[in-house]
Amino acid sequence: MQLYCNSLTEYKRLATLEVKVGDLTIGNFNPIRIQTMTTTDTMDTAGTVAQSIRCIEAGAELVRITAPSKKEAENLLNIKNELRRKGYTTPLVADIHFTPNAAEIAARIVEKVRVNPGNYVDKKKFETLDYTDIEYQEEIDRIREKFTPLVSICKEYGTAMRIGTNHGSLSDRIMSRYGDTPMGMVESAMEFLRIAEDLHYRNIVLSMKASNPQVMVQAYRLLVQTMQQELGHCYPLHLGVTEAGDGEDGRIKSAIGIGTLLEDGVGDTIRVSLTEDPEFELPVCRDIISRYTHREAGKPASAQPVGTLPYSPYSYKRRESLVVDNTGDKHVPVVVADFKDAAALQPADLNAIGYTYDEPSDKWNIADAAADYIYTGSQAPAFALPGTLQVITDVAHWRTLADKESYVPYFTAAQYLENNTGGKKNIVAISCDDLDTTDNTRLFTALQQQATGVILAAYATGSNAMAAIRQLFIILAEKNIGVPVIIHSISPRSAMDEHLIHHATEAGALLLDGFGDGLWLTNHGQDATQHSTLNNIAFGILQATRTRISKTEYISCPSCGRTLFDLQETTARIRAVTHHLKGVKIAIMGCIVNGPGEMADADFGYVGSGVGKITLYRGKEIVKRGLNSDVAVNELIDLIRENGMWVEKQ
Repeated sequence: MQLYCNSLTEYKRLATLEVKVGDLTIGNFNPIRIQTMTTTDTMDTAGTVAQSIRCIEAGAELVRITAPSKKEAENLLNIKNELRRKGYTTPLVADIHFTPNAAEIAARIVEKVRVNPGNYVDKKKFETLDYTDIEYQEEIDRIREKFTPLVSICKEYGTAMRIGTNHGSLSDRIMSRYGDTPMGMVESAMEFLRIAEDLHYRNIVLSMKASNPQVMVQAYRLLVQTMQQELGHCYPLHLGVTEAGDGEDGRIKSAIGIGTLLEDGVGDTIRVSLTEDPEFELPVCRDIISRYTHREAGKPASAQPVGTLPYSPYSYKRRESLVVDNTGDKHVPVVVADFKDAAALQPADLNAIGYTYDEPSDKWNIADAAADYIYTGSQAPAFALPGTLQVITDVAHWRTLADKESYVPYFTAAQYLENNTGGKKNIVAISCDDLDTTDNTRLFTALQQQATGVILAAYATGSNAMAAIRQLFIILAEKNIGVPVIIHSISPRSAMDEHLIHHATEAGALLLDGFGDGLWLTNHGQDATQHSTLNNIAFGILQATRTRISKTEYISCPSCGRTLFDLQETTARIRAVTHHLKGVKIAIMGCIVNGPGEMADADFGYVGSGVGKITLYRGKEIVKRGLNSDVAVNELIDLIRENGMWVEKQ
């Protein structure tokens, strides 16, 4: 297999080994399993049992519990026995960092143990280490010596294992040889996996988690390719975006990372990591996997020979495109708001998409997350618009307007081929459900001959929509057509939570591969109450894919038994005073496990370092240590000021 999946043009699950976790099976085309992790103190048996039950009743098929030391690992037996006494047989997973002896205890008690290869043997000191090949092999031998006892116990007790790599906790040794890269993440896991293979132990699931969905997706793809090439088979994959945050942003980021892989049939179990109570993660998991529960392969857009892709799925490079006004090439992706079904537009209607009209001054206030276009169908606003907002109208209506220069005509492919006399800028809709139609073929020919002033609006309506639109980009590259393309995601779902998952998955997957010069989100049954939410989702997708930054970004972990302060309350406090800092990345970590590593992807870090104690970071560098939590937020603000990144609220 030269790629990371069976097909880029139709939905096919990736074949993997089957792993038994108690009575639950993962991989080998079994249903995609959903799981979560408790946030209670593991020594609080009653509290952990009660929270586990809430998670199980919310749909969790596995429940993970942290075991940071031997005493917590030993107490897993009390937790398990109490759950079984109450009639709950859901498999339990012990989460291990730094402590092999705790893992060896837990493996005799619970159905699965998770180890982090970045800190199971190695200790992270952010040192640059220079190894000869012989010295590097000696380090691998040291890992084998430490890891073999756990493998032997798992084989004896029938315990499953997750080798869970985290971008934020790669060892100094891996970082020194491979850098802070997806390949470094893969090699970190493969070192452990090779040892397990040598010991004939295969009851293993792997994960490649990062807070950046782009890094996460690339790491999983590389892992699949590496396993296939080196081992000839693939282990089941546990998908997740770590430290995704809370609320809408956390859901968007998770759906982008997890959904991008599931769209290509990659992934066997998922966990959505939200800075919220764990039972709230399960509905998001269900919304994500519901897209694949009864999915059929769907009609491929067209056959794509393996190995001939005009882009790399393992590294990001934005597609090169022509510039049409404010769209294409180096411009940030534009956002289109769909007002086609709105009643006669009034200035107040634009509040929902970032434009507030002040009548006394006759001026518009424009937010950072303000749409660039509105599509109005067959109507035109009867008031003066803010200068940065452009209106798209159906071409038939556009041709009736006296002031054509102020509007952008919207064509179907057939309309454009019949009469392409339009404005300086023209939006041409292209259906990707069947790219081999006569109209599409003729449109490609026309664009090869003359593409000036054309922007495509690409949409697809089938279950295979993302792959179909991706195939359009492949065809455009093959035909050397550089027109800008707006991704028009159309959700057929019924609830807003499901709409969010649909748009984040389908548009996010394309943006992560460097495709798309704009984003246009439409819901079936859309009404005026959805304009604001859709606008927020659009800018949230662009933020999460790092293609257009319009707000502060928060990298916050989901909490667990290791957390040293109230993460939800603290995240809310920090957000309240920093949410206006456009482009600033702030990491909020409950403990040291992934804290310093994830600082590498953040400008500032707020990390629990003891009960009621906080350490502040600038990047990876510790700036202030051991602060009392009651003053730490103000100290964080001062740190941002000192680094010239603070602005006052408007």
